[in-house]
Amino acid sequence: MNIIGMEQVMNRRIAPPLQLGSYPPSDVIFLLKDLSDVSLERATEEREEAIQSGVHYSEMLPVEYQPTDAYIELFHETLRQSSRKVALAVAVVSELIVAQRGLNTVLVSLARAGTPIGVLIKRYIAYRYGVELPHYSISIIRGKGIDENAVIYMLQKHGLDADLQFIDGWTGKGAIRQVLIAACESFYNKYGIKLNDDLAVLADPGYCSATFGTREDYLIPSACLNSTVSGLMSRTVLRDDLIGPNDFHGAKFYKEWLETDVSNTFIEAIGPHFDSVAQEASDIAARMIQSPPEITWQGLKDIRSIQESFHIADINLIKPGVGETTRVLLRRVPWKILVNSMDNPNLQHIMLLAADRGVPVEIYPGLTYSCCGIIKPLKGESE
Repeated sequence: MNIIGMEQVMNRRIAPPLQLGSYPPSDVIFLLKDLSDVSLERATEEREEAIQSGVHYSEMLPVEYQPTDAYIELFHETLRQSSRKVALAVAVVSELIVAQRGLNTVLVSLARAGTPIGVLIKRYIAYRYGVELPHYSISIIRGKGIDENAVIYMLQKHGLDADLQFIDGWTGKGAIRQVLIAACESFYNKYGIKLNDDLAVLADPGYCSATFGTREDYLIPSACLNSTVSGLMSRTVLRDDLIGPNDFHGAKFYKEWLETDVSNTFIEAIGPHFDSVAQEASDIAARMIQSPPEITWQGLKDIRSIQESFHIADINLIKPGVGETTRVLLRRVPWKILVNSMDNPNLQHIMLLAADRGVPVEIYPGLTYSCCGIIKPLKGESE
């Protein structure tokens, strides 16, 4: 270990985190700077134009989609139908983490889709093993990396040899996994401290993680909504005029939506199933450890084929998987939605959102994912 690097880490002065979000503090600590009083939102079309003109997406926020009553009802119905399935995936991931990393692990969710999943993993491990693991939510941004100050804060708090387990909701084409791998390498080169770049996810349809609950591309209900299922926290923000050298990356806490917040509703719907899935999860995890699943990045290969079919210059305009397609419909300017089948039960909410926004839905034969959202290239239908 690099002695100078260690000293740099231990001597960095970082302000302690504020209490943010609508989760109980015992569930998660957000290592984020509060930007609630800053006006950062831009209309969807305006934001899309800025992003495609070269402004980084982390420098502004989307105006959050306000779902219809029918859509909110669909969220609750999906939660009722899939709560045991989600609980099983949470349990499998938790059992893998405990088996491979032990009970001194620090859980580190990637804000914001990872946060509800990290809360569930923390709760499952507490239920199953009687240990309350520390759990933080930190920022990672495509093209900019992980929040280094947040990582340093956790190492100062838990020791330079702390075992950090990164957590996210799901994988798409694996972009965040690639950012995490590069960020851990960069951190080692800078400070001589090795971080484990394993990314635990509930669903890995992109085939780019070794720690997952399933590789089925199904709807995790927390993907249906934005801040109101993620502790009322916005996407994370990184802008030089707002974030100083010793600050965490920023985010907004939307306190004004407390009445419509379902963050804890989601958590409370999953927990009661832990007891009934624990043995099955333990068996699945044991088999996965015995025969480790292969990381093939199959999802990325599929996306390249779509990119060629539709002559799309920028691969970042293609968002595969149920979770990412939902995000496209909630906060981007969609061009079209590709599906593997029109009667896939995982796609009810996708169909509802697409109809609501007037976005065409097409069958794309041989799609590995349930669906794929394509963002409209603003220089014409294809580039």
